[in-house]
Amino acid sequence: MKKKGHSKLHIAMFPWVAYGHFIPFFHLSNKLAHKGHQISFFVPKGVQPKLENMNQYLNLIQFFPLLIPHVDGLLPGAETTSVVPLNQQKYLAFAVDQTRDQVEGILKVIKPDMVFYDFWFWIPDLARQLGILPIFYVVVSSMSMGLNTKALTKEMNVEEVMELPTGCPPSTVKLKPEEAAAMLFEAEDFGSGLSFRERIRTAVKGSDAIAFRTCSEIDGPFLDEKWVSWLSQFEPGSAVFCSFGSQSVLQKAEFQELVLGFELSLPEGFQDRVGGRGLVYGGWVPQEQLLHHPNIGCFVNHCGYGIMWEFLLSDRQIVLIPEIGDQILNTRLMVNELKIGVEVERGKNREVSKESLSEAIKFVMDKDNETANMMKKNHAKLKQILSNKDFQEGYINNFIKALQDLVK
Repeated sequence: MKKKGHSKLHIAMFPWVAYGHFIPFFHLSNKLAHKGHQISFFVPKGVQPKLENMNQYLNLIQFFPLLIPHVDGLLPGAETTSVVPLNQQKYLAFAVDQTRDQVEGILKVIKPDMVFYDFWFWIPDLARQLGILPIFYVVVSSMSMGLNTKALTKEMNVEEVMELPTGCPPSTVKLKPEEAAAMLFEAEDFGSGLSFRERIRTAVKGSDAIAFRTCSEIDGPFLDEKWVSWLSQFEPGSAVFCSFGSQSVLQKAEFQELVLGFELSLPEGFQDRVGGRGLVYGGWVPQEQLLHHPNIGCFVNHCGYGIMWEFLLSDRQIVLIPEIGDQILNTRLMVNELKIGVEVERGKNREVSKESLSEAIKFVMDKDNETANMMKKNHAKLKQILSNKDFQEGYINNFIKALQDLVK
């Protein structure tokens, strides 16, 4: 590995092609650039415009757009998981693998000290060939990583699948039998002849170091006036904000049931007062900024790892509807162990009814409910710890020193 005579680093970022990966990688990029380090950020060409407003250091953070080729089975123009159903994402993974020549050509020119990557399983070998340090950057929970690096086969029984690795949180954080079965899809082909788990294990084994994501204070611009204006019609703490992330695809019946659940949760007379001015928005929203608006009182979400850190640093009451393995584990940690929110009960077929959603929202929004107030206090204590500037500054400084030591 090459040695540097100065302390400033040049880091290439390769987040997986999902917004739940782009955003935490960019949070870290801003923090590193704030300390004077140079960042080369690799994303699909169509994604760059959506991330440009997050760039706080134009002189230090440079985008390198990649052309994602079309492969058989992939939707035309697809570049991210947000437009590709889960059962077709192996085609997207295969398409990403075809960018290796593009990536190699750029890395040979820019010559970074190290590359941060996650699901790009071939990055470590390529980086080493070019004299670059490969760092596996984890943007999902350590619990999920523990499960994803554990070998699963379709022959395993439910108890074997449910067993969390040694060192994971206590028995309050676990999968239910009906949820464990869904984990086995990850043993299936996920492009280039590798399963999802094999891609991760290959990526982890090839790294020189592993870095885990922690929290980040709010990044980016202030809330746009159109959102401020719309939220101003509500009283402080009275509005409910719902977001399920870029990979969640609701069927029509599911969407209608959720909307009816929100309607059922409205206090008597509230709908008349606001004139039915609910808002359904399918585009890109400034989620972090919305969570810090005082008129929003409750946040309904899927508990992905990125969104989890965002709501931990907010003052909102939390209602969780997890879909897949890592989200379920995150939810159990928030609800059963840390006791800062509630999980919406699902039916026998894992459906969410309007009644169960409405009950959960009313529960956390009830100012006279002792349990809801306890959750609010627990959340506030955790936020105080995580948002401490000295705490965060110490983490990033130690992190940078560790990276500099690796280069030396």
